[in-house]
Amino acid sequence: MFRGISQLNLDSKGRLAVPARHRDSLLERCGGHLVVTADADRCLLIYPLPDWELIQQKLEGLSNLDSRVRELQRRLIGFAVDAEMDGAGRVLISPALRQFAQLEKNVVLVGQGKKFELWNKDNWEQLIERAGSFGAGGLPPELEGFSL
Repeated sequence: MFRGISQLNLDSKGRLAVPARHRDSLLERCGGHLVVTADADRCLLIYPLPDWELIQQKLEGLSNLDSRVRELQRRLIGFAVDAEMDGAGRVLISPALRQFAQLEKNVVLVGQGKKFELWNKDNWEQLIERAGSFGAGGLPPELEGFSL
């Protein structure tokens, strides 16, 4: 399980140094084999390969007669790139994905259970400022009765 927020820097080659606290579990879970893809929120999603394969299988099983499903398949599968942690625990983020997510030197890596989100630092800070405000619609129905 991946939890927590890490403020990191991409190096000049576009590599991300995975925080040490996550390296062992990634090596154990997937031998450092990852998949990086694009999310609708303009961040990147980083999955251990076995977890990604299940997601891709489900996506491919959906009917692409619905344009919304095709859009989701195009984004998630079309942008997906295999990546591997090197001996120093770094992962190369492809130039196309860096451009998509507007990643510069300063980034934020957010553990989300089975995956990570990788954010442009400024976009992350804007998102956090808006967080907790559910707007005019109030709480989503899935959160009714949920307590912490």
